[in-house]
Amino acid sequence: MADVAEFHDRMLSLGLARVSEAAALASAGLIGHGDEKAADQAAVNAMRDQLNALDIAGVVVIGEGERDEAPMLYIGEQVGTGNGPAVDIALDPLEGTTLTAKDMPNAMTVIAMAPRGTMLHAPDVYMDKLAIGPGFKTGTVTMTMTPSERVSALAAAKGVSTEDITVCVLERPRHEDLIKEIRSTGAAIRLITDGDVAGVMHCAEPHLTGIDMYMGSGGAPEGVLAAAALKCMGGQFFGKLLFRNEDEKGRARKAGITNFDRVYTRDDLVRGDVIFAATGVTNGSLVKGIRREPGWVTMETILMRSKTGSVRRIEYRTPVR
Repeated sequence: MADVAEFHDRMLSLGLARVSEAAALASAGLIGHGDEKAADQAAVNAMRDQLNALDIAGVVVIGEGERDEAPMLYIGEQVGTGNGPAVDIALDPLEGTTLTAKDMPNAMTVIAMAPRGTMLHAPDVYMDKLAIGPGFKTGTVTMTMTPSERVSALAAAKGVSTEDITVCVLERPRHEDLIKEIRSTGAAIRLITDGDVAGVMHCAEPHLTGIDMYMGSGGAPEGVLAAAALKCMGGQFFGKLLFRNEDEKGRARKAGITNFDRVYTRDDLVRGDVIFAATGVTNGSLVKGIRREPGWVTMETILMRSKTGSVRRIEYRTPVR
């Protein structure tokens, strides 16, 4: 008889999709209503309720924040029935709260699950991120290269001109110099206002998204989620934690991090097999947004397993009562 505590990723994957779908469905009625907090809270409530119905002994390692900041899905919260495998959970119940409130593209619900102890407990600080898609040798691009060197190196690896490369960057004042340097190579830039998990994921499917590389700083917790996605989809990810003060270094120490200069690879951030689900809330390049019609709601989920490299797209249509 099989050990009930074993991480059966195949059996758990559909349950994870249901968790992602529940959060998306809960936020559907708040798309375009201008209330970020209400949309996020609706997604959090639904995701937590659905997670607690799963037969897992889960611990949230990437969540809504520290326990004193987040009443639900906080870092360290135990979720699930407790009758099942011990797992790490990384989640963002609504990646793109502003996108949802303003009905802008690429808002989605995101969750990943892996065996206990295999995901980095990333502190809530910034992370410098670099990502490219699958099919390239290790070392094609590195964190020690300048932004322009990365563009040139990737172009050479693809056998194209730097003008044929498109880089995704989060539109923030801190990235002004980065943007100037990338554009000096002739490369194009896809600026995004929010949602850098989706931004990194875009690199894995350049034939669909038109994006070859992701660069720039964003939240470290989102870096772990992005690494989980790329572990399933293929691609390279590098991240280096950025600290603005001693308080942020203290958060890192609390999470067990002592080497503040370490460059993390994708497999450093997510060390074991992982399953990942994302459901579209607003229309995006990766998944379609929620579509409402009288009496029905339809949504699309991307469900992936790193163990097999399988990527499923699930269309879920449900009556609204």
